[in-house]
Amino acid sequence: MAFQVSPGVLVSEIDATNVVPAVSTNIGGFAGEFNWGPVGKVVQVSTENELAEEFGNPDDNNFDHFLVAASYLKYGNALKVVRGKVAGMLNSCNGAGILVENEDLLSGVSFSATQNFVSRYAGVLGDSLRIEIAHSDISGGNFSAWSHSGLFSEAPGTSDYAKPIDADSGDEIHIVVKDEDGLITGTKGTVLETYEFLSQASDAKDSAGNSLFFKDVINQKSEYIYVGAAADADGLTEAGQTVAQAGATAGGFVNTGTDVLSFSLANGSNGTLTMTANELMDAYNNLADGDTVDLSLLFCPAAPFAVANKVIEIAGNRKDCMAFVSPEINDTEGLSSSDQLTRVLDFASNLDSSSYGSCDSSSLYVYDKYNDVYRYIAASGHIAGLCAKSERLSDAWFSPAGFNRGNLLGITKLAFNPTAGQRDSLYKARVNPIISAPGQGTVLFGDKTLLKRPSAFDRINVRRLFIVLEKAVSTAAKFQLFEINDEFTRAQFKNLVEPFLRDVKGRRGLTDFSVICDDTNNTSAVIDGNRFVADIFVKPARSINFIQLNFIATRSGVEFSEISS
Repeated sequence: MAFQVSPGVLVSEIDATNVVPAVSTNIGGFAGEFNWGPVGKVVQVSTENELAEEFGNPDDNNFDHFLVAASYLKYGNALKVVRGKVAGMLNSCNGAGILVENEDLLSGVSFSATQNFVSRYAGVLGDSLRIEIAHSDISGGNFSAWSHSGLFSEAPGTSDYAKPIDADSGDEIHIVVKDEDGLITGTKGTVLETYEFLSQASDAKDSAGNSLFFKDVINQKSEYIYVGAAADADGLTEAGQTVAQAGATAGGFVNTGTDVLSFSLANGSNGTLTMTANELMDAYNNLADGDTVDLSLLFCPAAPFAVANKVIEIAGNRKDCMAFVSPEINDTEGLSSSDQLTRVLDFASNLDSSSYGSCDSSSLYVYDKYNDVYRYIAASGHIAGLCAKSERLSDAWFSPAGFNRGNLLGITKLAFNPTAGQRDSLYKARVNPIISAPGQGTVLFGDKTLLKRPSAFDRINVRRLFIVLEKAVSTAAKFQLFEINDEFTRAQFKNLVEPFLRDVKGRRGLTDFSVICDDTNNTSAVIDGNRFVADIFVKPARSINFIQLNFIATRSGVEFSEISS
């Protein structure tokens, strides 16, 4: 509080309402190969329909990636997805195909003079796009003859912005983007987008001051195309430039006669048929920064153990999420039970020791509604989803396994349904068995992490508990930065954390806790080093993994109290 020099009343407010914030730890993260969508950019989806809209339907080459991502969305409603870059992928264009990874990198792409329009995303789906443009020379009957004229109130002419400069400039255009071949919507000729009364003048504005320049509008609003070199040729570039000056050279949309201009896109490519391990690992690097990408449940498609270890490493470095990995499909599909066990154990033996990772035992046979076939996919998306579901129904520190919370949804059958003896071998090897129980469905029957040494952190629920505690308390602790390290600040921090831990204890996450933040751990050396120390001791609640039931027969004359003490 500031000192007063002369008599008076100084009113001030002190905010003592700080609390440990609630944090969400059920946001999923996934990277893979898709047929559509931005490359190398994190996109959040909440439903399988959104996933398909953003990244396209799966095909025979990438179904295993799409369906694993979709499986998570059966349980959780927040998934951050990255489309990986695959060698040879190209955006469709009215010319040679060209790669535009995402809108952030558009300005760095060099288009040739003939590449007027390009699909917004790489892939063969873009080959289905057709752009039709009506310009000011199409008027009267010619405009009415255009099959899409009914979508617009009148023919294009001269914009209000250009009229004071050149009333006859004819700078306006109408644009239609359509699904020419039906690859996107399933119906040939479906109109996807329309834009009316746009201008060819680069400085044109509407009454609200927004750009009317067709390149600006399309590149900002369209979900299907970018404007490439069309505005970089001799098209109208300022409102003061006349139609006669603009001419009819490539890229200009004026003085081109009475025909509608059309551009059918082609030469798009999904790239090589199979995403390499290195390409998949590069895609996961987009999810590695915990400061910019908030997620808690990272999972990957069935892939070599090098990819699995990469995802586990990312989770371990972030320390705010868990990674869920699965054996490769050919480790369990179409093999004898003994061979399945051997190959799954071999896969697990190559996984790094980490409490931030978890491995399951089998691929899953599911229905692919997009292609009307049944397929085997990795279980990792389902296991991560069970964690999200457990948090939503109970709390993050409840185990996702067992008959209460561990039922997998939409499973036709397991590739590998281990026996009791095989489950013992899997559990010793840090692999969580998935079983098909008669009358109970498909169930996750283990909750181990990949940590090799005995520890409380060798269980998923304990690791998830600490992720919640560390994420919430560290967020609250940021507000102690640059404060004075004295008794008041330390007491304030302690009074902030203890109610939060009592709440977690009341919700069965802890059996006990203690917070020490005083001069015993904030010594003179600590204070002089501009540091602040708080020791938070917690006793985590443990999940039951083993149940022993003792049934004891007694003589009819015996009192139970005599034998039970």
